[in-house]
Amino acid sequence: MKSVPHATSLRRAPVQRRSAERLTRILDACAGLLDEVGYDALSTRAVAQRAGVPIGSVYRFFGNKRQMADALAQRNLERYTEGVTERLREARQGDWRAAMDAVLDEYLAMKRTAPGFSLIDFGNQIPVGARKSEPNTRVADRLTELLADYLGRTSDPDLRRVFLVAVESADSLVQLAFRVDPQGDAGIIDETRELLRAYLGRVLD
Repeated sequence: MKSVPHATSLRRAPVQRRSAERLTRILDACAGLLDEVGYDALSTRAVAQRAGVPIGSVYRFFGNKRQMADALAQRNLERYTEGVTERLREARQGDWRAAMDAVLDEYLAMKRTAPGFSLIDFGNQIPVGARKSEPNTRVADRLTELLADYLGRTSDPDLRRVFLVAVESADSLVQLAFRVDPQGDAGIIDETRELLRAYLGRVLD
């Protein structure tokens, strides 16, 4: 089943299809409630009620709401990777500009449409407002794995550093764009795209 969090983010990984579907409902409920009540007011009981499952089903996968939020962040990263991969299938092999657009556009789409993403994204928003480097490092690692072959490059520390700088820069500017406008300020997003093109062009051309 697609977009089930990696087993390390769960107390117990789902084995049967029914169990995986129940986990999906739990994470969907968690994401929706995050938008409605925020992280502080989120509770495992409310998630169970929204998902239509016994509270024991929630605790079968998660010990507390933080673990549930971490699993949601992991699922977000998996879905983001799937979206970028799908976009790259339609692009010309080796076109780093198309790759950059896919990476940025998929992130913007999730910011605008994915429930709970504004608080959780890839794991760097809890507690609310705290931004940590680890999730961006995970994103950079994932993009290095995903894009190295597409770009005809070796997946080495130099390429990873390039993507980490690009991810950190884009993340800061996209956060600014969404503070200015809930849908993302178009002018700031355009400037972000130009900044990435200038930086990556120097490295990847």
